Amino acid sequence: MKAALRSRQEPRRVSNGVIIAAMLLSLCVLSIVKARYCSTPFGKPDDQLKEQMNSSIRMETDDEPARSEEDAEEDVEDDSAAPVPKVTAERAEKTAVSVSGAGTGKKDKDKGRHKKKKPTCFMTSKRSERCEAAGDIRVVGNVSTIYIDSLDREWRTKPYARYHDPVAMTHVREFVLKPFPSDAPPPACTKNHSVPGFVFSNRGFSGNLYHDYTDVLVPLFLSTRRFNGEVQFLLSDLKPWWVAKFRPLFRQLSRYEVVDVNNDLEVHCVPRIVVGSDFHKDMGIVPSKAAGGVSIVDFKRTLRDAFGLERAAASRGGATGAGKPRLLIISRKNSRRFLNEREMAAAAAAMGFDVRIAEPDQHTDMSTFARLVNSADVMVGVHGAGLTNMVFLPAGAVLIQVVPFGGLEWLTGVTFKNPAADMEVTYMDYNVQLEESSLLEQYPRNHQVLTDPYAVHKQGWDALKAAYLDKQNVRLDLDKFRATLRDALSRLPPASTPAA
Repeated sequence: MKAALRSRQEPRRVSNGVIIAAMLLSLCVLSIVKARYCSTPFGKPDDQLKEQMNSSIRMETDDEPARSEEDAEEDVEDDSAAPVPKVTAERAEKTAVSVSGAGTGKKDKDKGRHKKKKPTCFMTSKRSERCEAAGDIRVVGNVSTIYIDSLDREWRTKPYARYHDPVAMTHVREFVLKPFPSDAPPPACTKNHSVPGFVFSNRGFSGNLYHDYTDVLVPLFLSTRRFNGEVQFLLSDLKPWWVAKFRPLFRQLSRYEVVDVNNDLEVHCVPRIVVGSDFHKDMGIVPSKAAGGVSIVDFKRTLRDAFGLERAAASRGGATGAGKPRLLIISRKNSRRFLNEREMAAAAAAMGFDVRIAEPDQHTDMSTFARLVNSADVMVGVHGAGLTNMVFLPAGAVLIQVVPFGGLEWLTGVTFKNPAADMEVTYMDYNVQLEESSLLEQYPRNHQVLTDPYAVHKQGWDALKAAYLDKQNVRLDLDKFRATLRDALSRLPPASTPAA
């Protein structure tokens, strides 16, 4: 009986073995086919590399911001040698305090009996910290100290939403939040305010348009819109030219003039203080996390009101709805220049576009440039801070980001592609091929910069920047450019129909 049973099982075992062998052989064949026919020109960056790079993204402009002698003295010449700011060492402690009490056990039984006090300072994201208190509060800005009667310990913070970047945070002034002195009266008030005070900084990388918005202005809007103008801005490291540039926006968010808190000699007394803005994402807001459910569209609407922009929506018929669509070419004069800019403009004009070429810099009047961008239906430019002006584009406009050669899609995605959809802007890529790049004139064909960009990426931000951002210009293929413009035109909202 046992012999008969074994004889019936033998064919089954052989059959199973054949099936397994066939599956292994199939996997081997598929791996060979994929390696031979489905590989990309060069590898893809792994998640860890992308995370490291995202922490290092610093947008570059052609012009340095206007700077005082004091700015020049404080600047760090070698970014790589900049020390890690002290606040990053404290972050883990503050985060731990803010989440303490989670879990189950005895604390659950005592829930409601001993509620954990919310910490004065806590991380609202990996990039941002907020300190908040109410009561008798006295701000002595010229020594960066805030006295708060309700405190039982000292806190330190830097009010700039880039905590993940030690180089940026090195430049930001630290504020100390202190309890009232026990052996002496607190500083006497010399300026009383009936509204909350809000402390923020325009140091770090501000002065670069991209960082102005993603590190300062969008977080500021997100954090202060809820006050409905009843808030006093106390600006640390104030640069007069910077405040003048964005004053129309500040006047939308606050009914009071911005105070240069580090340089006046007043003791500002406020009933409530907030130090530091919240941060959600680059050039964006998550409405479900925002007070009042505000969005980046609300921010754009506030900008329109601030700068008097009349145009709310783009059209194939241009500003009038019955004319030509306008193409705005964002020009650059140093790195990442269009080498055939005039030919691009002529090709676009021949297709029926009303073409404008503009080169924003530190001296450009913000209101004038905002109106120009708002008049555009399509805006095109090589990756760089100038594309930040998409915040002024009307809804339905098309942004064409020219992505330099070098595997930079992840970088261009984080900075402009991802934010565009939330801003009601249609986004398009124009990916530069090697034959369109000036790098082909600088390196032999077999050089690593040309053959394996991600190997360069792994050397760090400075290596990537030097190879693909600082030394590259582009000469667009005009046939490919025309095809891109035709696609952009088809994506614009239709022209309005003239009334009968």
